[in-house]
Amino acid sequence: MAPKRKGKKGKGKGTPVVDGLAPEDMSKEQVEEHVCRIREELDREREERNYFQLERDKIHTFWEITRRQLEEKKAELRNKDREMEEAEERHQVEIKVYKQKVKHLLYEHQNNLTEMKAEGTVVMKLAQKEHCAQEDMLRKDMRALKVELKEQELANEVVVKNLRLEQMEDMRKKEEHLEKEMAEVSVQNKRLADPLQKARDEMNEMQKKLGNYERDKQILVVSLHLNSSPASAPSPGPRRGGRPVKAGSGELRPSFL
Repeated sequence: MAPKRKGKKGKGKGTPVVDGLAPEDMSKEQVEEHVCRIREELDREREERNYFQLERDKIHTFWEITRRQLEEKKAELRNKDREMEEAEERHQVEIKVYKQKVKHLLYEHQNNLTEMKAEGTVVMKLAQKEHCAQEDMLRKDMRALKVELKEQELANEVVVKNLRLEQMEDMRKKEEHLEKEMAEVSVQNKRLADPLQKARDEMNEMQKKLGNYERDKQILVVSLHLNSSPASAPSPGPRRGGRPVKAGSGELRPSFL
């Protein structure tokens, strides 16, 4: 920043006036003081001149630097413009190439699609013919199977009828055989009824005799027990046939003898 000026110079035509006095009216001390002030102002003016000279040089240098930078930026901008133009040209060329490729691919795709449609039509016709042939063959097989099934049903009906007749004949024969066996069994039952009744009567008689034998056996055991104990008082003996029997009176006979 430039230094500020403290003193003021009087301006006017004719004799200069310093502090309200003419130079002729000033004393030596005043003149010396005035000279000192003038020298100080001169020094300040020189300092300001040097300062402004430096500022001017700085501004000139900055202007030169800015001008060079501007020229460099303009050159870079021109280079960028040329690069963009070249890139645009390359891009347009690539677009043309891609368009040609797309046209070629579309043409090939259209050709392939036409060929595939033609092949599909041929394959469809062949498949339809084959399907019709298979359908006719299946219909013939169905008719043959129906005829065979009908024949099989008729044969099965005949077999079933024959089996029923055979079964009925077997059942009739079995019934006749069973009737004969039942008649024979009835005759045998009648023939064996009398011996069986006689055997039953004999068995009842034997059971009665066996009961009498067991009772006499018990009486004999009691008698032997009484004979083996003489100190005991005599007790009335068992009765046989309604009469008392004395102990040790002799041999006891079974009632069934």
